[in-house]
Amino acid sequence: MNVHGTIGRPAPHDPRRDTEMTFTQSEPAARREQNRTTTMHLIPEALARSQMQERIHEAESQRLVRQLALAARLQRKSRRLQRRADRASRRARRAMALAVMQ
Repeated sequence: MNVHGTIGRPAPHDPRRDTEMTFTQSEPAARREQNRTTTMHLIPEALARSQMQERIHEAESQRLVRQLALAARLQRKSRRLQRRADRASRRARRAMALAVMQ
């Protein structure tokens, strides 16, 4: 078989590969058997690749969830610090007003 790419990653849209993988009655039996054997050897690799893609997708979604949780936590902390700063500002204005009035 003269296919571009590697066994693990054959070229995706190669018309020659598509025609070689289809089995017709006019092909010799040895050629059909070779194609079937090659295809059967590629199945575990394709399965492993799809499982790894699924794991990568799951890891990325978990990373996104962690980032969102961290952002929410930081936002709550920011609000708490903002309220504390507002209280300190009000106390300072009140103290300034009392000092000016006396």
